[in-house]
Amino acid sequence: MTHTIPATLIPGDGIGPEIVDATLAALDALQAPFDWDRQAAGLAGVVAGGDPLPAATLDSIRRTRLALKGPLETPSGGGYRSSNVRLREEFQLYANLRPALTIVPGGRYDKIDLVVVRENLEGLYIGHEHYIPIDGDPHAVAMATGVNTRQGSRRLLEFAFNNAVATGRKKVTIVHKANIMKALTGIFLETGLDLYEKKYKGRFELDTVIIDACAMKLVLNPWQFDMLVTTNLFGDILSDLVAGLVGGLGMAPGANIGVDAAIFEAVHGSAPDIAGKGIANPIALLLAAAMMLDHCRMHDKATRLRTAIDETLNIDKVRTGDLGGSANTAAFTKALVSRIANG
Repeated sequence: MTHTIPATLIPGDGIGPEIVDATLAALDALQAPFDWDRQAAGLAGVVAGGDPLPAATLDSIRRTRLALKGPLETPSGGGYRSSNVRLREEFQLYANLRPALTIVPGGRYDKIDLVVVRENLEGLYIGHEHYIPIDGDPHAVAMATGVNTRQGSRRLLEFAFNNAVATGRKKVTIVHKANIMKALTGIFLETGLDLYEKKYKGRFELDTVIIDACAMKLVLNPWQFDMLVTTNLFGDILSDLVAGLVGGLGMAPGANIGVDAAIFEAVHGSAPDIAGKGIANPIALLLAAAMMLDHCRMHDKATRLRTAIDETLNIDKVRTGDLGGSANTAAFTKALVSRIANG
């Protein structure tokens, strides 16, 4: 009897349920032993329970410590905070892992194989902001405080360095702005250099680069990088930039990993304009599911899934409209499941 793995499933909003169904079909074909607890979040959570992150959803993740989620829409107005940020804070998901790998060749950039590791809980994203009123203008001055800690920096850098060793990365680049933000990003750079010298020297090459120069170099010659590790705000920007090198957010999976939970997701939006039309591209969530399989040490199933995606796109030439094809979501899913079954 196969041992099942409890996992929370959050279909999400917009195209979320459609790409989740496609992903479940692929995981079923792989006989992945997940025991799903389906929960609502985002707009669906507001409709179901008046909260973008209902208590039942949080309780489920506390129990399973593992989740796969579609895109969530943060309701406008009403003072709602981003559900994604709330999830990261609630479960202390300190590491954001964003791989970018060329699957469809022949684009502006080819043979891209990069990973961005982003700190998820500190920096300017902690939201310590306020206004100072002057002369009747309530928003005369806006202020934000960024906080990076030695402990938080070390925890994230150790995760990145360990991941680099485990996956055979040859070079890790620390991205910073310590020439100007000497304290806020200097502590991250300093911690990384010290950690490398004491524990990781010789296991991979370590490089450092200033954020603005890094963005330019990624556009001019992305092949000079292997793994980028950086703070919250810079990581948010660079991970989307790197996704653009392989075709956009529709090809970009993400993992948010902490001590007590791991949440895998498609990082693109909910695309309400095409929701219900059956034309959504499920590849980002499928690749996130492959990361989830790796996380659960089912590396053979993860490899089979990635291989099947590659073959469906490049041998069978079954592609959704955003990739220049004519297949709808169901046709792509059928072709993918066939590849998995025959693989």
